[in-house]
Amino acid sequence: MKRLENKVAFITGAARGQGRAHAVRMASEGADIIAIDCVAPLPGVPYESSTPADLEETARLIKAEGREIVSAQCDVRDLEAMRTVVGGAVAELGGLDIVVANAGICIPATWDGTTPEQFRDHMDINVTGVWNTVIASASHLVARGQGSIIITSSYAGKKMQPFMVAYTTSKHAVTGMTRAFAAELGKHNVRVNSIHPGAVATPMGSEDMITALQRVTETNPTLGIMGTPFLPQRAAEPNEIADTVLFLASDDSRYISGEHISIDGGAQYF
Repeated sequence: MKRLENKVAFITGAARGQGRAHAVRMASEGADIIAIDCVAPLPGVPYESSTPADLEETARLIKAEGREIVSAQCDVRDLEAMRTVVGGAVAELGGLDIVVANAGICIPATWDGTTPEQFRDHMDINVTGVWNTVIASASHLVARGQGSIIITSSYAGKKMQPFMVAYTTSKHAVTGMTRAFAAELGKHNVRVNSIHPGAVATPMGSEDMITALQRVTETNPTLGIMGTPFLPQRAAEPNEIADTVLFLASDDSRYISGEHISIDGGAQYF
């Protein structure tokens, strides 16, 4: 029997990258999918934003696995829109078991080069967006009598990421949020854990992003070696992150909650 047979998973930022990898991996293990993404230009990011065509491709891949998908253009900053999408999808698919709060942005900038708008956008998307995701969905898990919520933090949410004060702040915030939700939702048999990837080979880790990092690193080269993985592989592939998400979504991790799992090749210790 597949590990997520007859389960339903809600994933944000699912149009491509890690979000798509999570959706496809869960579908391959028997889950139906609720997928949202803003599929619109993101503020100030040094990499291409996702498009409606990206979300359509995710839907195609899920259907190719023989599973159902409800997909929608929806911004995690809009709580009421998320409630509407999730409520309608749950009614259509018959329930909800898994939530993956994956959507986020990252803008490299020196401490004195970070604008108020950049800081606000990190908080609105990476922190409030995660809170909105849980608020829009957790009641459906409670109604189910069990469930798993996986929050995407980062290497930067355990240690720090040089030249990313706003991003580091946001990812530390959701690490704490994970513990807080895990404590209160535990009585409903709902588990909450966070994952902490290092570098991942997605559009967020594209050449444009690398160029932006190189530019800010020149202001303080000593910090450039921080976050170097112990392993020869510089960056994880999205499916390697999805393997850990699948573990946390499945009964294989049924007694794990409030935990923060790194997938960074040891980078947090360098």
